[in-house]
Amino acid sequence: MYSFRQRIITWLILIMIILYILYSSNLLLLTTEKRDCSTNVRLDAAADEKLEMISTGNISKTTSSIIEKEVSNEKKMKQDKTTKDKEEQEQDEEELSIDDLSQRQDTEIKHIVFGIAASSNLWNIRKEYIKVWWKHNETRGVVWMDQRVKTRDDEDLPDIQISGDTSRFKYTNRQGQRSALRISRIVTETLKLGLEDVRWFMMGDDDTVFMVDNVVRVLSKYDHTQFYYVGSSSESHVQNIHFSYAMAYGGGGFAISYPLAKELAKMQDRCIQRYPALYGSDDRMQACMAELGVPLTKEAGFHQYDVYGDLLGLLGAHPVAPLVSLHHLDVVQPIFPKMNRVQSLQHLMKSVKQDSGSIMQQSICYDKKRYWSISVSWGYVVQVLRGVLSPRELEMPTRTFLNWYRRADYTAYAFNTRPVTKHPCQKAFLFYMNGTRYDPVKKQIIGTYARYKSKPPDCRWKMDSPEDIDNIVVSKRRDPLRWQMSPRRDCCRVQPSRHSHKGSTLYISVGNCRKGEVSELILKGGSSASKFL
Repeated sequence: MYSFRQRIITWLILIMIILYILYSSNLLLLTTEKRDCSTNVRLDAAADEKLEMISTGNISKTTSSIIEKEVSNEKKMKQDKTTKDKEEQEQDEEELSIDDLSQRQDTEIKHIVFGIAASSNLWNIRKEYIKVWWKHNETRGVVWMDQRVKTRDDEDLPDIQISGDTSRFKYTNRQGQRSALRISRIVTETLKLGLEDVRWFMMGDDDTVFMVDNVVRVLSKYDHTQFYYVGSSSESHVQNIHFSYAMAYGGGGFAISYPLAKELAKMQDRCIQRYPALYGSDDRMQACMAELGVPLTKEAGFHQYDVYGDLLGLLGAHPVAPLVSLHHLDVVQPIFPKMNRVQSLQHLMKSVKQDSGSIMQQSICYDKKRYWSISVSWGYVVQVLRGVLSPRELEMPTRTFLNWYRRADYTAYAFNTRPVTKHPCQKAFLFYMNGTRYDPVKKQIIGTYARYKSKPPDCRWKMDSPEDIDNIVVSKRRDPLRWQMSPRRDCCRVQPSRHSHKGSTLYISVGNCRKGEVSELILKGGSSASKFL
């Protein structure tokens, strides 16, 4: 009887062991299909329990060897899983580092090569524009000519190269010129020079003035290892319809990343042959970009300026974006009065050197005592108007210019504009930048703006006139990191005025808007100024 019971107990133990092994094997299959942390914990506990059973001698040697083998397999699978997880983690870290690299703002001037389209017959005039913005031993680039010109060693200018022969290409546009063919190949020819450490090719004309630091700021936002075609459209609605809103205008400048330039070079000559009827170089470039499937990435700071007349309305209400380029400077008035075009640009560069990121950035505020509306285009001009105009109006360019077809047609622009007021009391008083300096004690840039003394119209409003102000002093702190944050217009604040025997001076501070600060004028009784507009 005792022997029979012993055999039954032995068989029960063996059955339980077999069932346990089958149950454990099922868990292993589940673990292989699903990587679940809780399952791993249970397997580890089961393995420990089996090892404990072996060490206590509660099972037979055969069963012990089976379980030892099973535990060994489990440990091996666990090690393999750990190794695999580690490899996946390293791969994820590698992908993350590449992504982080694309977001770093580490593009410098040395990574950008300028390709400048020029012609020999205008070189003596246009080279003066290049001297304004070219930085000796900093900027890199090439001027591409149709034929050789005389140069002097003492001139601070980029290298000059002669464009390749384009006589083999068809050109059938009757209104254009064949020079468009050679200009369209400037990026490709610059690439073939084999310059080292290039991330971007920046295309422009010889009458284009670049704000080089802002070029760097804009291109730093993009991953130079990807395909990018960066620029902007024309200010002329008609021009954009005739050519394309998807085209970057060459005069305003456009940038092409290095990998895209390499792909363009492989197919551009074939591409040019397919479009003999196109007018210019920039629409040929866009046609090739369309074949490559690369869209235009628009940046509002590239300015073609297909306009005539005075740029005051445009520059006095610049969009909230870094000023990158100015073009067609031969067909517009000098941006500062009583100066020629080159002198005006040199004068503007005094402010650019102090804070290039803030140049032309508009800020809006109000003189609460005198009910004046004030618009500051930093580094350029301050406009003071009687009465209250809302920021919505002030940030809209006034039509001080004509469109590309020399017509005063406001429907021809690709953006909203407002008319120059005809009411004599609402005429803007202009204070152009006269000088700028950095105060190391206050750690501020101090700009002096002098009133442009034209005869003021007769006004019968019983309110203070801005003609009593001779100078405006604008103070601001340098803000080199402003474009690494979300775009926002600066705020300005009117400071207490100071009178002297030479006249009155208005003091204004400009800078980032404080928490809760709004460009508004609250009238007496708590009414908003908009009630009177």
